[in-house]
Parts: sequence; C-alpha cells; structure tokens
Amino acid sequence: MKLNLTKPLIVFDLETTGLDLVKDRIIQISYIKVYPDGKEERYNFFVNPEKPIPAEVAQLTGITDADVKDAPTFKEIASELENKFKGCDFAGFNSNHFDIPMLAEEFLRAGIDFDFGKCRLIDVQTIFHKMERRNLAAAYKFYCGRKMEEDFTAHKADEDTEATYRVLQGELDMYAPGRQEEPERQLNNDMDELAEFSKTNNNVDFAGRIIWKEMKDKDGNTLLDASGKPRMYEVFNFGKYKGWGVADVLHRDPGYYSWMLSSDFTYNTKQILTRIRLREFNKN
Repeated sequence: MKLNLTKPLIVFDLETTGLDLVKDRIIQISYIKVYPDGKEERYNFFVNPEKPIPAEVAQLTGITDADVKDAPTFKEIASELENKFKGCDFAGFNSNHFDIPMLAEEFLRAGIDFDFGKCRLIDVQTIFHKMERRNLAAAYKFYCGRKMEEDFTAHKADEDTEATYRVLQGELDMYAPGRQEEPERQLNNDMDELAEFSKTNNNVDFAGRIIWKEMKDKDGNTLLDASGKPRMYEVFNFGKYKGWGVADVLHRDPGYYSWMLSSDFTYNTKQILTRIRLREFNKN
C-alpha cells in the first residue's frame, strides 16, 4: 500500500557496537527516504565507531573492524545527515526504544541538536504488538480456536491456569515436527527444549543484575564444554564492575559483596551472589 505522506518519511535501521546509549556507537546506517509523491531514495553505509567492534557484534552483524576502518565517523557525516533528515518523520522496528535514542545521542555528541520532538516517530514493532495482542486471551483464541470468555471467567487464577495448560497443549500440537515443514517452526514435546526456547534473556538472577557471558580464549574464540556448547560465566550487568566476572570481583574487592547485601537489591540477586561466593570459597 502506498503511504499517505504529508512530508518525507525516513525508514531506517542501525547496527551498533552494543546497546549502551552512552558507551556504544553506530557502525552502520541504512535508510529509505520516501517522499509524498512516492519517490524513494535508498542509502546504506558504514560508520567508523572509533572503537573496536566486540567479537559478538561482529559475529552477529558480519561487520568487522576492517569494514569500518576507512569509513567516516558519525561526526564527519552528521551535518549531511541533518540536512537529509530535516523536516522528515521516522519509522523503524523497535526504533522508539533504541534506534531513535541512539541516533539522538550520536547527533548530540557531534554537536548537533537535532530535535526529534518535531518529528512523528512510527515504531513498526509497537504497532505489531498492539494490533496482534500477545496476552493469554489472544493465545487461547489462536491455539484453541475459541474465545476465552466462552470457556472461562476472566482474571481468575484457577481458570487462567486451565487456559494456560490448554494453550501449551495447543502449541505442541501446532508446532509438532509432523505438522510443520520448516525446522525453525518445529517444537518437540520435550521440557528441556521448551525451557531453552522460552528463554528471552541471559539473566542469572531475575532482575538481570548478573548475566551469563561466553568464555573466550586470548584470541577471542568461544570456549566450548564437553557437549560442544559455549562455556559460560557470570558477570555483573551494572555499576562500576559492569562486564567484570563476578568471581573475579569477589576475589579482588571482597567488600563489594557486603555492600550488595546491605543495599537495595532483590533477595534473589543476593541469593545468587551468595551462591557464587560460596562456590568460589569452596574451590580454595
């Protein structure tokens, strides 16, 4: 469908060195500038982040330090982008939560106060989530073929539990290997596989203060365990020791453990931290 535009729309995506708006930088910008008359202009280019691209980012994006070595820095192209983007609206996928904030930070670091407050910001992911509901009632209708209110009373824990059980059964029926041809749409009736598939983050504790990270050798290669899976270790995900191994911090700065136990962290975080501390103590 042709877009009904009153001014140009920038449909864009960024690749970056990471997800930290303060520390990370853009390494690739791709955008389509769509004009009200239907004309389209496409642009795609690398950006030198002036810092090494982490190995995991290079593996994920296929963009290496060599690819961006001779590319311009964001500061060098900021004025040109400002001119290209001036008077436009913006659209992206999850763009209101990450890409727009990152772009705004890069402009400000380059000394350009680009006012996104004057732009209409359209997030395709938000539209998807709001239009295609992802709550229990929507899942029940999709997998069980009936409206939840036809079978249950809303917001009663026992009836929500029954509905959840039926949805799980419906999911296993729908994605059974015999019913789905594409491997990526197949789920085996196996609790280990379902638990692994259900993971949405790499948190060690529920609050995400401690996360799992792959172990690397001195050349940046991922170390594997006996089963061929990446070896993992716990790292802090906040504060002055963000990115540091928890075990290393407990050895180097024992007082940090006491500070965390006396501070406003969840009991679960303190429990996990204590388990790691006891594990390391028992190694000695």
